[in-house]
Parts: sequence; C-alpha cells; structure tokens
Amino acid sequence: MNDNLVRNALVVLALFRAGSAGPVLVALAAGLFIFPYMMLSASAGQLADGRDKARLIRALKLTELILMSIAGLGFLLDSLPVLVAVLVGLGVQASLFSPLKYGILPDHLQSEELLAGNGVIEATTFIAILVGTIAGGWLILLPYGGLTIAAVGLSVSTVGLLTAMPIPPAPPYAEAAFDWHLVGVTVKLLRQARSNKAIWRAVIGISWFWTLSAALVAELPVVAKVTLTAGSEVVTLLLTMSTLGIGIGSLLCARVLRGKVSVRHLPLALLGISLFTRDFASSCYQAQGLASVPAIMGSPLGWRVLLDLGLLSICGGFYSVPLYTMIQQQADPTWRARTIAANNVVNAAFMLGGSAVMASLAAIGTSAINILFVTAMLNLLVALWSLRFLQTSS
Repeated sequence: MNDNLVRNALVVLALFRAGSAGPVLVALAAGLFIFPYMMLSASAGQLADGRDKARLIRALKLTELILMSIAGLGFLLDSLPVLVAVLVGLGVQASLFSPLKYGILPDHLQSEELLAGNGVIEATTFIAILVGTIAGGWLILLPYGGLTIAAVGLSVSTVGLLTAMPIPPAPPYAEAAFDWHLVGVTVKLLRQARSNKAIWRAVIGISWFWTLSAALVAELPVVAKVTLTAGSEVVTLLLTMSTLGIGIGSLLCARVLRGKVSVRHLPLALLGISLFTRDFASSCYQAQGLASVPAIMGSPLGWRVLLDLGLLSICGGFYSVPLYTMIQQQADPTWRARTIAANNVVNAAFMLGGSAVMASLAAIGTSAINILFVTAMLNLLVALWSLRFLQTSS
C-alpha cells in the first residue's frame, strides 16, 4: 500500500508541477521502482535463506517506517528529488521483502494450508495496491495533501511493524555464505531454478501472469478515457472490479482445490482469461458513450463490461496462486527463498519486456482495444503451451 501511495502521489506531483519534464519523471518513477527487483532479488534470496526470516521482516518493516518519515520530509519541502530517492528506497525494501513473505509461509503452514495462505497474500496484495494507488492520487490534491499522505504512510508502516513483532522465529535450514557479486549470483540462481522443470515452468507461468496484469492495468485508463470518453471515476471503478476479481479468485482457489496443488485447471483458467479479455474489449468498444459510473451501472452493456473484467480477473487468481504454491513445495528448503528471488527476477524481466511491447504498439498507433485483442490472442497461445504442464504434473 505504501509503495503505491508514494509512487502515485509522486506521479501526480510530477504531472502537475514538473512541466514538460513530468511525463519523463512518471516513466522514470516506474523504472526506478521495478529496477531493484532485477538487481537485488538474488541478494534478497540469499539473506532470506541464510537468516531468521522473522527478524528480517521486522528489520524491513522498520526500514519502511524510516522511509515514510523521509517521505514526509519530502512532501513538507515539496521536493521531488527527495521523493524520488524515497521511491528507490521503497523499491529496494520491496525487493528484499518479497522472498521473505513467500519464503516464510512453508515454515509456519502445513502443506495443505499453503494454497489458502498464498491466496490471502495474493488477494490482500492486490487490494493494497488498489487502495494505495487511489489514495495517493486523491490525497495529494487535497490541501496539505503531502502531509496527509505522510501521516497515512507512517500509520500504515507502524501497523505493519507492530503486526510483524509476534511472527514466530523462522531460522535458516542451513548457513549460507553471502556473495556480493550481484550479476553472478543472479545467473547462478536462474540456473538453479531452471534445473527443476516444474519450478521453471511455474516461474514462466507466474511471469506471464504479471505481464498480463501490467498490460491490463496500463490499458484500463486508456480504455476509460479514449474509448468510453470517461473520467477518473470510471478508471477507479474498472480498477476496483479487476482487483476484487483477482482477490475472489485467489481466495476461492484453495476452497475449490481443497488445499491440493494441481495444475490441471491452468489451461482452462488461461482460456477464460483470453475469452473474457476479448469480450471485455469488444463490449467496451460497443459501450462508447457510457462516460460515467451511473451510465455504466444503469446499462446492460455496462454490466457486461464489469462482468467480463471481473471474470477474467477471477480466472487470473485461480491461475497464479497454485503456481506460487508449487514453487514453495518443490523448492529445496535451503534454497526456497532464493528460488522465489529467481522468480522475481524473471517476473521483472517479463514485465519490462511487456511494457516495451505495449509502448511499441501504442507508438505505431494501435488502439487500446486492439492491444487487448492482441493480448487475448497471445494468452491463448500460452494456454496451448501450458498443456505441457499436464504431461509432468498433477
């Protein structure tokens, strides 16, 4: 929540106060936040596998509290450089935290509980992203908006630190020496992950999910503004529907599968994503003129738009949660966090590549609707590829 609170507030400040440099700062903000995942995930995995995960979580939540204090100073001084530095710090903190939050689950949950645990993390993560994004853009425009964001951020990080205090110890399974050669360690981790076919396919599958998510989140504002000719309230409605869908799918997954990890449903989930993405794009094209929340809510076509978006997101939740659980279960416990770190590196690479492809399509004049059509077709090919899972997994 805090990551997106600060990032979206910074985006709004950049657009309103940085003049022609605003769009450049917006693009830079996105890159600066995701870049640490590429560079530091391997080191994060080493730390998580070689230290008590509970102690590291508390240390990182304390770091977040300090960063939000500095963010408050940046908002007080109205200093974009300070806020950019805080955003980089939050990116570093998030990249170090990710292997811990997923790596600690198998230490404290039974095997049959892992699907539910991952479902809760997936659902609450997307909800937190949505709340932080909306709050950051809204609060910064209020009188004393910067100080309000600082107060909210400090409150959230304080609650995070307090709730991290009673986490039971999670000592390492084996001592692990720390290697400071970031590139070499990253290459080694990727090779280790590739040595297990099931894990590597799960990593690629998760990376595709995050690429799809990034594409959808990037195109929703464009669809709302250009296709529906709507304002920010419709963007918020679409983002909310997408987030709730992923949350519902993530939580329902454990109930439907009854705690047993299975990949037999993955092609069906991907097929659902493609079908509903295509119909979402088609219904949005037909819904031109539904430019407000009341217009959408009062029209059968508007409800079709929302239903398509919700269903494709539910399919996304069903698709991603078992893959995370598979990695946790099949990874060597002494390498579990580092395997998750390798997954983060590949996720970041896929997201950056996907962003580059979408930017290229937009640059040659491809509409958001057509980009969604292309995304649905590419996802259908991935669904066919995912049938290979069924040959080696159950």
